[in-house]
Amino acid sequence: QVQLVESGGGLVQPGGSLRLSCTASVSIFRIIEVGWYRQAPGKERELVAAITSGSSSKYADSVKGRFTISRDNARNAVYLQMNSLKPEDTAVYYCNRSPTPSYDWGQGTQVTVSS
Repeated sequence: QVQLVESGGGLVQPGGSLRLSCTASVSIFRIIEVGWYRQAPGKERELVAAITSGSSSKYADSVKGRFTISRDNARNAVYLQMNSLKPEDTAVYYCNRSPTPSYDWGQGTQVTVSS
């Protein structure tokens, strides 16, 4: 059973930055595609960024140019650097396998962008 743990969220003003981290209980990130998802209140969960085992990345149009996904295989971790944050980025952020999130969801990390 793979357990995912997200961290790094918080309250930030518009235009600010945060760096999210995701770790797994099993050393799997180096061999799978991993995605960062988010779910805002009243909305469906959406994929915002993904990184392949070969470190190719892709982004949702809404975050392209502002978010950067990266991985550290030695630490079995995946990160999401979020810059130029907007109020519409407010959501709970999760990591999971991409494009099909096949593991149990972690608790997520809350990101709130507000002045």
